[in-house]
Amino acid sequence: MLGALLWLVVCQSALAAPAADLWPRWQAHDSTSNATIDHSVFNRFLDDYVVTHETGPNSVRYAAVTTADAKALHGYIDALEAIQIDDYTRDVQRAYWINLYNAVTLALVIDHWPVDSIRDIDAGVFDSGPWDEERVTVEGAQLSLNDIEHRILRPIWHDGMTHYGVNCASISCPALRASAYTGANVADALAANARAYVASPQGARISNGRLVVSKIYQWYGADFGGPAGVLKHLARLAPADKAKAIATHDTIDGYVYDWSINSPPNVEKTQANDN
Repeated sequence: MLGALLWLVVCQSALAAPAADLWPRWQAHDSTSNATIDHSVFNRFLDDYVVTHETGPNSVRYAAVTTADAKALHGYIDALEAIQIDDYTRDVQRAYWINLYNAVTLALVIDHWPVDSIRDIDAGVFDSGPWDEERVTVEGAQLSLNDIEHRILRPIWHDGMTHYGVNCASISCPALRASAYTGANVADALAANARAYVASPQGARISNGRLVVSKIYQWYGADFGGPAGVLKHLARLAPADKAKAIATHDTIDGYVYDWSINSPPNVEKTQANDN
């Protein structure tokens, strides 16, 4: 019995959402810089392989990625690693970190394809997926995906919008954009992604009078001001009819999340279930 309880504690700890814990080394930036970063290689990749959907999450044609394009994606990641990111403005840095996170995630799935879920990649007893392993080296520091999201993006930018930018290759994740983030578009692009997610059944839905939302708002509720803050956030971003319905709820009735890989067959199945 004790062994089973210990195992349960270990599993729950492995699945718990990491806290935002600033890595002070990444606070450096140059507010006077006019420098930009070239994301054209990533743009071409996203344009070729991301399939946009009006009524469901965007999908990625992982099975169709050519050897040459997979190599180009890895080359793009290498190019980002070579950048001295301290020398850029905050907006350029934010776009950089989100693109790096998404590019590494895409490369992981492609390198391990076929997979049913990203959580099947490099999973172990103390973790439930590939997020804790060091994947890239920036300015001499080795970084995991969790480092990028929870020790750089979330603690530096406190607005909760990081969750609409980084993509975990899953159906219930906010959509992977079909174009890269840039310093010039990052704020507007994140806002557009947020509105689209809240409008979708993956973000929030009302079924039989119950308000059911993505587990993102449970795992990272503190980033949105707690349960009451989540409700206000959802009502502010939702389309008018959904916003009115959300406003009638004092509490959230349930949380859901589908970790199925965001490939076209899975997305088509999700769309059919939501209709």
